[in-house]
Amino acid sequence: MSAATHRNNFDFLRLLFALFVVITHSYPLSGVKECDILCQYSYGQAQLSNIGLQGFFIISGYLVFQSLQRSKNVIDYYWKRIIRLFPALVIVLLFTVLVIAPLCYDDHVPYWRNAEAYSYAPRNLSLYFIQYSIEGAFTTVPYNTAINGSLWTLAYEFSLYIALSALFLLRRRNTLIIVLLSFVYGLLLILNSYYADALGTRGSILRSDYLLNFSCHFFAGALLAAVRYDTRVRYHNVLWVASAAITIISLFAPFHFDVLHYISLPVLIIGLGIKCTPGICNISRRIGDLSYGVYIYAFVVQQTLMYFFSLSQLWLAIVSIPVSMLFAYASWHLIEKRALKLKRISFYPSR
Repeated sequence: MSAATHRNNFDFLRLLFALFVVITHSYPLSGVKECDILCQYSYGQAQLSNIGLQGFFIISGYLVFQSLQRSKNVIDYYWKRIIRLFPALVIVLLFTVLVIAPLCYDDHVPYWRNAEAYSYAPRNLSLYFIQYSIEGAFTTVPYNTAINGSLWTLAYEFSLYIALSALFLLRRRNTLIIVLLSFVYGLLLILNSYYADALGTRGSILRSDYLLNFSCHFFAGALLAAVRYDTRVRYHNVLWVASAAITIISLFAPFHFDVLHYISLPVLIIGLGIKCTPGICNISRRIGDLSYGVYIYAFVVQQTLMYFFSLSQLWLAIVSIPVSMLFAYASWHLIEKRALKLKRISFYPSR
């Protein structure tokens, strides 16, 4: 769901979180040890990309739950999720295979005869059977194991869409929904704290530790939407200031950030998101909702820059951010915004 038509800060926050991921990626992609500036000052407790991904899932849970409540039926709900996720993804995959990979290809086997060039798009479009590389492409860059290392989170995102849809038949029974979401959120916290590593990851499409971590943040956002945090919860300013203080102290003290952030970050991020800060709350009206485009294009942009120019970490971040935003701008105005108009298609059975 896009928040472009509402007066709030969610689009700005999502763009900021996408840029956090770009900054962190500039370290390993330029051959520098992956510990960004936040990692260095937080005693290794978190990186900017961690905050970015956690923020994405919190906001996603909040907005997608609201979308679930507005949906006429399950097909309508999934249709809205599909047209938000897949049109832009199809284009970035085709652009990678048809333009970028051939330009950054050094293998002796002709590109058009490389089987991996043909499997790259369909495998990644499946979300669950990611193909990170094409043999012979980007072989000379420092991080040569992935062309687009950001796509792996999309499988977790879509899996949580599926999990949330289980609540569809109860969506009008708000009290029961709140009770169920509270139970699910508490259970996820327990599993994530004590059993994530023990559950194992071998042979699984989705890693249990990542799935539990992202689920905690996603369902925290959904729970805040269910309790109607924006209209029914009082003292927003007090709550988000207290959450900000807890987050900062636990992060830089350091003091159990790995536990406390599951409670403090959702309240902080949603508290900031529901506000309308002058200058940023209407950012989508001025330039569009660029967060998803930045997220799916930036890694490819950074790898291409490294292939041709071999930039330092700082210059890679400086150059890749505006270039990624240009691609995201084109993606939003040419693909995503037009695809979202398909939401008008009705799947409600006629009577």
